[in-house]
Amino acid sequence: MIKTNLFQATDAHEIVNKAGRFYLLEYGKDISVTPESASAAFFAAKMNVHKKQVIARLNNDGGVILQAGAMQMMIGHLRAATNVSGAGDLMKKYIGGKVTGETAIKPRYEGTGYLVLEPTYRYILFENLDDWDGNMVIEDGMFLACDDSIGMKVTARSTLSSAVLGNEGLFNTSLVGEGIAVLESPVPADELIIVDLVKDEIRIDGSMAIAWSKTLEFTVERTTKTLIGSAASGEGLVNVYRGTGRVMIAPVARNRGIAVPKATK
Repeated sequence: MIKTNLFQATDAHEIVNKAGRFYLLEYGKDISVTPESASAAFFAAKMNVHKKQVIARLNNDGGVILQAGAMQMMIGHLRAATNVSGAGDLMKKYIGGKVTGETAIKPRYEGTGYLVLEPTYRYILFENLDDWDGNMVIEDGMFLACDDSIGMKVTARSTLSSAVLGNEGLFNTSLVGEGIAVLESPVPADELIIVDLVKDEIRIDGSMAIAWSKTLEFTVERTTKTLIGSAASGEGLVNVYRGTGRVMIAPVARNRGIAVPKATK
C-alpha cells in the first residue's frame, strides 16, 4: 500500500496538468533557497520559471518509455527493462541515436506504482498522438517520455533541399502509434502556435517548427519565383510545410532578428 502527498497541493507544489497516466507537478515557488539566492528565485517565479516533475501512475495497464537517465524515483512494484533485443538491435539504435541526437537506449517501466521523473526547468507538453493522426515528427532533444503503445522511428528528410537548407538536421525522431507523448518544449505552451493544414501550406522564415505531422511534405523554397525577387523582399529561403497535417511552432524560442527599441534622449 502506498500513501504519498505527490498529488496533494502544498505551499510549494501542486498538480497543474494531466493527460492519461501522466501528471505534471509544478513547484509554484522555490522555497529551498539560501539568503543569497532568494532574490533570484523570487523573480524567477514571477516570470513563470518553475521547477517541474512528471509523474506516471502505473497499474499493470501498460508501460512507460523514458529518456535515459530521466527516472528519479520508482514507488511501488515497478520493473525496468531496456528496449534492446540483441547486439544487432543495439547497433541499430546506437546509429539512430547518433543521427537524431536522442539517446540510443530508452528504458521501459511497467508494474504498479508511481514513476517520478527528474525535475526540470524546461516546459512540459503532453501531446495526444490522436491529435496528430498517430504520427508526429519532433525536434532533436524534445523527447522525455511516452506510453509504450508509441513507437519511435528515425525519419530522414524526403528532399535534398529540406535536409541541406532547412536547418532542421538530416534526420529526426518520429513518434508513431496511440497514447500520450511527454515532450520538453523550449517555450511554454501559451507561446506555441498550432497550425492545422488541410491540403494547404505554411511558409516559415527559419527553423521555428518544433513538431509536425509526418504526412506533411517539407521543402525549402524561395519566397518569390526569382532570385532577384527573393533578394528584394529580404526574406530569401523559407521552410515550407505542405499537405494535410499539423505544425507546432515556437516563434519566440530564439528571439532572432527582434529589433530592440533605441533609447530616446
